[in-house]
Amino acid sequence: MRSTPRGFLLLLTAALCAGGGPHGRAVAAGPPSALPLRLHGTVEPVQSFPITAPRLTGQPGQGPSSLVIVHLVPGGTRVTRGDLLIEFDRAAQTKTAHDKQADYLDFVAQLQKKRAEQATERAHDDMDLADARAALRGAELDVQGNEMETAITAEKNNEALEEARAKLKQLEKTYELKRRSAAADLRLLEIERDRAANAWHHAEDNAGRMRMLAPMDGLVVLKTTWKNGTMGEVQEGEEVRPGLPILDVVDPTAMRIRARVSQADIDRIRIGQAARITLTSYPSVAFTGRVRQLSPIGSTTMLSNRVRTFAALITVDRADPHLLPDLAAAVDIQP
Repeated sequence: MRSTPRGFLLLLTAALCAGGGPHGRAVAAGPPSALPLRLHGTVEPVQSFPITAPRLTGQPGQGPSSLVIVHLVPGGTRVTRGDLLIEFDRAAQTKTAHDKQADYLDFVAQLQKKRAEQATERAHDDMDLADARAALRGAELDVQGNEMETAITAEKNNEALEEARAKLKQLEKTYELKRRSAAADLRLLEIERDRAANAWHHAEDNAGRMRMLAPMDGLVVLKTTWKNGTMGEVQEGEEVRPGLPILDVVDPTAMRIRARVSQADIDRIRIGQAARITLTSYPSVAFTGRVRQLSPIGSTTMLSNRVRTFAALITVDRADPHLLPDLAAAVDIQP
């Protein structure tokens, strides 16, 4: 066997050192933990207020099933607290409020009439009671003079006394039953009146909900919804169902990134780490931030129930007009 020249061995050693190994795999310059961790997420506001189509109160089945938008502030508009955001057609709600008010006033009139009728009936009953008591006193006086009367007259006086006592007792019992019945009739009308008043107030409240004002200063961001087979923003003149999300009023001065961390990388991230943030839409613009929150519990993904991810919130150090909600962002976590 021929010996390998020394010069060839030196060249082979230099090649292995430069190439990283006999199979061409590069040798890492450092451990993986020393490299930045790349996360992907979306921009979201720290403070926002969702605006949805109002849910109408009142009895089920009343009022329109959908609401027609007659005014909608454009997306991207900066608004101040109290500015008009959305206005719905309020004709149906106003008509309902007037109808409920008429029902309430009708029950009020019925109550007044019923009280007047009961007052008249009670006055008649009081007169009957007074006559019965007077008749009883007269019969008692007649009985006291029985010693001066004949036996037949005395017997008639005794019968008249018993009859007067029975009539008075019956009238007193009937009088009490009539008063209870009258009170029950009034209570039923009062309940109907109160229900009508609540329905009236609900209808007025529904009419007031047709105008929705900005709850705070901020930026209007229109929501996308499924309509006519595609995703799109709500427009003026469209009908929307109660409870449908229409827009968000966000505070553009404070934004953050919501990202997902794989379970394989969770040990490489901690609260307080510095981060470099870039936007997919504006790759030349970079921001700095820090990890502020990290979910302690992982959630499963749609692809596998074994692989878990953790939510991370990264705050941005400064405000910028490029930072808009729902923009895709890349976050490099510094080791």
